Amino acid sequence: MFSGNYQVQGTIFPNPNSDPMMDAQMIGGALQGFGCDKDVLINILTQRCNAQRIMIAEAYGSLYGRNLIEDLRENLDGHLKEVMVGLMYSFPAYDAHELYHAMKGAGTDENCLIDILASRTSSDIFQMKEIYLMQYGSNLDESIYSETSGHFRDTLINLVQGVREEGYPDPGIAAQDAMVLWDACQRRTGEHKNMMQMILCNKSHQQLWMVFQEFQNISGQDIAVAIEECYDGYFQQLLLAIVSCVRDKPSYFAYRLHAAIYDFGFHNKTVIRTLIARSEIDLMNIRQRYKERYGNSLYHDIKNFASGHYEQALLAICAGDGQDY
Repeated sequence: MFSGNYQVQGTIFPNPNSDPMMDAQMIGGALQGFGCDKDVLINILTQRCNAQRIMIAEAYGSLYGRNLIEDLRENLDGHLKEVMVGLMYSFPAYDAHELYHAMKGAGTDENCLIDILASRTSSDIFQMKEIYLMQYGSNLDESIYSETSGHFRDTLINLVQGVREEGYPDPGIAAQDAMVLWDACQRRTGEHKNMMQMILCNKSHQQLWMVFQEFQNISGQDIAVAIEECYDGYFQQLLLAIVSCVRDKPSYFAYRLHAAIYDFGFHNKTVIRTLIARSEIDLMNIRQRYKERYGNSLYHDIKNFASGHYEQALLAICAGDGQDY
């Protein structure tokens, strides 16, 4: 059965008690005067859905004639600022923001590019591309082309086209595609790498699920194991991310969060980006996969590695129903 059939559930929902004008007044009071009442900011902005937060920002602008995002930037610092500011973007705008900063300046955060582009739908990508162009004055695919290279770059640009097919899977085509993938793993030429990424980037998730089953039948090997053996570098990581997102997106993000917390000494950007971006989509599912796979709860691990108001904000986004699992 196609794994995408599970019921996805986030941790943040529309708050029935939210009054944008009253929330804006409370935030205005929290930001004025000496210091800043961070508790008020966290209590309001983590307990409102994205659409409600955007309404609060509009009300704030009407009340004070100022931009709420800019005022948050001026009054907060460190990772708490990243969380609070990140919450104020629409989800496509947040993706565009993260992609831009992943490629801005010296060096590129390839893992950020992988996390976003391997996991978003064609509709998500279309919206983020429009905002990216409007906000930063350049095409997303042009930025990727200038900041990455090789087959990794080709695969990212293919994903950015947002042309993944939809519709019912075709068993006959799945068998043909599985043969192409197996051939690509054996030969490993540039042309075969192109064929590999074309199939993984353009076929529907339902179709790919069937392709992966056919691949196992033909080769006696799991597609992810074959990719790990045949390729390396960021190209390999991107292909594996696509495969993982096809099979079970919450498991992919549970893996990325665990790696960010334990393998990189709490990689704050990855943790913040994942919690915010998935908060209204499948963060509850991610928490469940995290506990099943690693024993500890995500809530517990964040509490162990973060501190202060930053910890408070992350836990509020993660909490959902408040249960520690």
